[in-house]
Amino acid sequence: MSKFIVSWKLLSFFYVLYTLLCSSFSSIFTITNNCPYTIWPGTLAGAGTPPLPTTGLQLDSGQSVKLASVPGWSGRIWARTGCTFDATGIGKCQTGDCGGRLECDGNGAAPPTSLFEITLGQGNDQDYYDVSMVDGYNLPLLVLPRGVYGSTICNATGCVTDINRGCPKELQVVGGNEGYQDNVVGCRSACEAFGSDQYCCSGQFANPTTCQPSYYSTIFKKACPRAYSYAFDDGTSTFTCKAYEYDIVFCPTNNKITKPNDAFPPPPPASTGLLYEKVQQDSSSSIILPFQVTIFLLVATIYVMIAKTWPPI
Repeated sequence: MSKFIVSWKLLSFFYVLYTLLCSSFSSIFTITNNCPYTIWPGTLAGAGTPPLPTTGLQLDSGQSVKLASVPGWSGRIWARTGCTFDATGIGKCQTGDCGGRLECDGNGAAPPTSLFEITLGQGNDQDYYDVSMVDGYNLPLLVLPRGVYGSTICNATGCVTDINRGCPKELQVVGGNEGYQDNVVGCRSACEAFGSDQYCCSGQFANPTTCQPSYYSTIFKKACPRAYSYAFDDGTSTFTCKAYEYDIVFCPTNNKITKPNDAFPPPPPASTGLLYEKVQQDSSSSIILPFQVTIFLLVATIYVMIAKTWPPI
């Protein structure tokens, strides 16, 4: 009987250990530059959550980077274009600039900028995520959850249309860098362009009843039905999921790299301490085993091995 009690206590210990490991599960953001030119991704953590391993970096065409988060992390990820920085990381960008530095260090993106926004759930709570053009648009992007847990159906979202090509003249941001269609590098929101309460959903329009879609927000919504087009565009723009990894692909329809999602090596376990990894795309593919499943198999194997060493009761 004493051996049975020890066995039960050991099993309970492993179960508690497994539960704690699962509850501390965090997602990985894999940012890929599928554009035919260099971009400079930026990240901004929400209030009460720590910054990601980097708040700004350079990604050449074809490169991707993996950033590890923590449970409950919230914030924004975007890409800057047309940047020049000196050796100390001081400079400026044509779109998405964050205080004139390579590392954004708590500064948000200057509009117009296409934004990926997410709040990670803790434990078994769901993640909430969206792609927003409330602050305008500078690049197409696609967000793909991977390694989905439970019975949750996770949806891809984003804005894969090049809105710069059809941006109304009064909203255009014109630049001179090679690689940009017709030198239009961004499309401002009506709020940014005109500053009125009606377009900004402020003042007497600061609620979903009085702030309705405008002519300009409708242009964005028709081009990208799953993305936020104005402040109260929640119904068709916010998604929930529980995923191990989120692929964030800029210029997803560009033909330079045909399969951005098949080229990522498996993320390293958290125990290695590797939180920030940049890789060059290739033609390989990989299958990722969810971290919780790996832990469960390890715990189960250890328990079986110990149990086999004990004589029958």
